Amino acid sequence: MKERLSRLKSIKKLIKNNRIESQEELLNHLQKEGFEVTQATLSRDLKLLKVGKVSDGNSGYVYTLPSDEERVESEQIFAQDFLRGYVSIDWSGNIVVIKTFGGHADSVSNALDCLNLDEILGTVAGENCIFICLREGVTGEQFMAALKKHIPDIED
Repeated sequence: MKERLSRLKSIKKLIKNNRIESQEELLNHLQKEGFEVTQATLSRDLKLLKVGKVSDGNSGYVYTLPSDEERVESEQIFAQDFLRGYVSIDWSGNIVVIKTFGGHADSVSNALDCLNLDEILGTVAGENCIFICLREGVTGEQFMAALKKHIPDIED
């Protein structure tokens, strides 16, 4: 977990301070900083950070990070999706169960995934229920505290 957070910080710093045109180029920079990372992991990291590519105005495209305003706006949309679809939240051990209105499990699960909560190891969505596996040592109470930071209007 710690390596991941450190790697994400490095990715943000590299994108802010360098003209990076490809994942291969970014991988090379990360390797120079001592990170051993696969292309698949880097792709997930870029998605997690909501990194995009914009035209450089000349011959190609470069990586860019979303502005704080864009990040807050997208987080508000995910919070609305979550609130619109969930019915209840309960947990036992490191498993959280979120019941949703019929057909809303996918959008609620997607919202959770896009909020990028470090407490979540993974989610599985059905028709009206989501199973969440929390990371080792994370309790249901800690998960709820983290979720409330992103979605203050949530009731448990």
